[in-house]
Amino acid sequence: MERRNFILSAGMLAAMGAISKSGLAASGRSDEPSPSVPDNQPMLPMLLPALPPLDHNGGMAIRTRVRSGMTNGLFSSVECAVAPKIMGPAPHWHLELDELMLVLEGTASILMGDEVIHVEAGGWHLRPRMIKHTFFNASDQPLLFMDMYFNQPFEEYLERIFFQLNEENGFPEGSEKKEAEHRRLREKFGLMSAPDAWDQREELVRTFGLK
Repeated sequence: MERRNFILSAGMLAAMGAISKSGLAASGRSDEPSPSVPDNQPMLPMLLPALPPLDHNGGMAIRTRVRSGMTNGLFSSVECAVAPKIMGPAPHWHLELDELMLVLEGTASILMGDEVIHVEAGGWHLRPRMIKHTFFNASDQPLLFMDMYFNQPFEEYLERIFFQLNEENGFPEGSEKKEAEHRRLREKFGLMSAPDAWDQREELVRTFGLK
């Protein structure tokens, strides 16, 4: 087995065995630093304590549970809460990142290519790299899921978007400075989208009555 495939398979198995149910608003972020594993050092056992439920705050919120540095770069995991009828990002794809979703509560609606599928609580969904996708909550109930990221510390991208690119930190909405940082992050993390991605997003909003 190729090394990359071995790492991906091992990371997914570890994630499946270890995880239990435990416009965008940022909440649930812990200010406590997460432990990390030095390069070329073996990983140590890890216990993640139970946390209070993540509040979507009427929109979407994230909370990092496993940092890439805690697993020698094997994988990371982020919890996401989405209010009813809330749309996710514009359709996009990743050059290097593979994503695995576990739905904990509610139903996740996912655009994969040109098909919309619905994943209910307890279901898993793998989104390999290079396939156009997005997600949203088309239901009248809150959505809670865990996203697991392989081959990239994608939690760093999300934390930057959700918690740091705001007016308080010198990134006013609609400013060139904020748009430039978005472009830098998309290039760094290999996020790609078609020229009509926003039109595709708006079509999903209209079709499913989203906000």
